[in-house]
Amino acid sequence: MGILSRIRAFLELITFEHTVFALPFAYMGMVLAAGGLPDVRTFVWITIAMAAARTLGMGANRLADRWIDARNPRTANRPLVTGAISPATAWAGTVAAALVLALAAYALGPLPFRLLPGAYAFLVLYPFTKRITVLSHLLLGMTDALAPLGAWAAVRGSLTQPTDLPAWLLFVVVTLWIGGFDLIYAIQDLDVDRRDGLYSVPATYGVRAALRLSAAAHALMTLLLAVLLPLGWPYALGFALTVVLLAYEHAIVRPDDLSRLNLAFFNVNGVISLTLFAGTLLATLLPG
Repeated sequence: MGILSRIRAFLELITFEHTVFALPFAYMGMVLAAGGLPDVRTFVWITIAMAAARTLGMGANRLADRWIDARNPRTANRPLVTGAISPATAWAGTVAAALVLALAAYALGPLPFRLLPGAYAFLVLYPFTKRITVLSHLLLGMTDALAPLGAWAAVRGSLTQPTDLPAWLLFVVVTLWIGGFDLIYAIQDLDVDRRDGLYSVPATYGVRAALRLSAAAHALMTLLLAVLLPLGWPYALGFALTVVLLAYEHAIVRPDDLSRLNLAFFNVNGVISLTLFAGTLLATLLPG
């Protein structure tokens, strides 16, 4: 297999296109911290850092779960399971992403670089949490929520001042958002998780409990997002659309009908992140 084929296989392995979920929230942290768009250098390095972080996290996840994936009909066709990509190539891509993340963190300043070991810990250890606790959904949310926190730190160089509260607000928002829709996504693996002794809320407490907890997480997320309404009408419009989209997401996934689960997970959540970012960006750029 040539180098380009290996790169394509690795990008398929980590579903690189799903970077759309976390990157817009990183950009939200960036534009809120800068009060608009930052300088081009900062924007580029934040983008590189977020793409590298997700690549590292997904690569570590696929490597850690490849034996579990092989026993799950839904994931049995993943490249690392079928042999379309070798473990050596997956390791090479994952280590390369870790090195790129370190370079980006260094380029973004002292605070992002000091935070790097914590980011590594979350990104590499998250895949193993499903083996020991039902809190794995929450920990996945916290891992993705490092995106806006890191972007804010890159722009402001601080996370401990009273003026840094919006960064922590976004951290909690993304934790609830990702954790909430992971509760929905995990429903499709309920039987496999029970068979293999893996911990998830659907496998442990049932589908109805998972959907209720997901709805509660997204309701709290909505309340926290409302704190930012003073940003202006573009954000308010994005917020209103987000509320509608979250309601739609929960309306189309029911305990007795999971046929549109993937629509809720991929399509709706991708639109939510882009909508909120667009509203935030316009609110920081437009006068009044």
